[in-house]
Amino acid sequence: MSYKILILPGDGIGPEVMKEVDRVINWFNKEVNLSAEIEYENVGGISYDLNKTAISEEAMSLAKESDAVLFGAVGGPKWDNVEYENRPEAGLLRLRKDLDLFANLRPALCFPALVDASALKKEIIEGLDIIIVRELTGGIYFGEPRGIEDLGSGNRRGINTQVYESWEIQRIAEVAFELARKRNNKVTSSEKRNVMESGLLWNEEVTKLHNEKYSDVELEHMLADNCGMQLVRWPKQFDVIVTDNLFGDMLSDVAAMLTGSLGMLPSASLGKASNGIFTNALYEPVHGSAPDIEGQGIANPLASILSFAMALRYSFSRIDDANLLEKAISNVLEAGLRTKDISTNDSKVISTSEMGDAVISKLSELI
Repeated sequence: MSYKILILPGDGIGPEVMKEVDRVINWFNKEVNLSAEIEYENVGGISYDLNKTAISEEAMSLAKESDAVLFGAVGGPKWDNVEYENRPEAGLLRLRKDLDLFANLRPALCFPALVDASALKKEIIEGLDIIIVRELTGGIYFGEPRGIEDLGSGNRRGINTQVYESWEIQRIAEVAFELARKRNNKVTSSEKRNVMESGLLWNEEVTKLHNEKYSDVELEHMLADNCGMQLVRWPKQFDVIVTDNLFGDMLSDVAAMLTGSLGMLPSASLGKASNGIFTNALYEPVHGSAPDIEGQGIANPLASILSFAMALRYSFSRIDDANLLEKAISNVLEAGLRTKDISTNDSKVISTSEMGDAVISKLSELI
């Protein structure tokens, strides 16, 4: 079986980290017969410079035809004054919307070798393995009405609308419950039902689905502000957290920093599944474009490489290959090799490309 992969490097350090992903894919093509065909297109600021839009129709067509889209990062000060509808981030939002990528999976996994890289105490972070399931195509980022109104006399009003329907809540909750069944069988649903009607609906619909189909899974409800506090107080109490678009955006960034660096966190944005395989999916590192370190060769490519591991798992159903790649990365870290962002006093600091070399070397050793 062959696969079509579209790589959208984007801006800042995006092209640097995605270059290492390309090398890893080619290793899998050569050594374990992955048979993946790679295509490239532009997205974000670079696409705006070329096309006056954050993503072209050609790029969108390729994305729809691909088995998986691998995304780097977008944005930077250069495009701060671009019109709102064409800002670099609009390319990512369109990909999510047009591909109907409604489920964002963000794992927070603490590799044993990186326990000391976290700002939290070792006993709090050691062994951490949780995943946040964020609803991605609804809520306040897409609700109508929205905009900025001129009220006259120098006064303006900004409007964003938080909107959810039952079916949107049910389908994201189903993803969370199914994931939990394959993990530690616990789901924490997070919202603000105490002050938001949309949160009350969320709570009721998740509870209803749990009672109807997933009563074997432990379910708890937690207000979003408390959930943020609990993530830094005792994160190992969680297994799968499911939440809406806004709170998922914030809570997943909190969870990202538990492990010590945004450079270590992958993510998957998934659409509908067919026989357990997600035919529409986008994979990206949690970190941004980091223009302050662009071109210095110090960016950490591991989150992007781990995002490809998620593609192997969810889009290609090549579980053994995903495990192999994750094991290779763990071995690199155990060997004390680090990019600058995750370095410690006793580690060896290496460049972006050297980290790619190290991962490929460990892959070769493992097979």
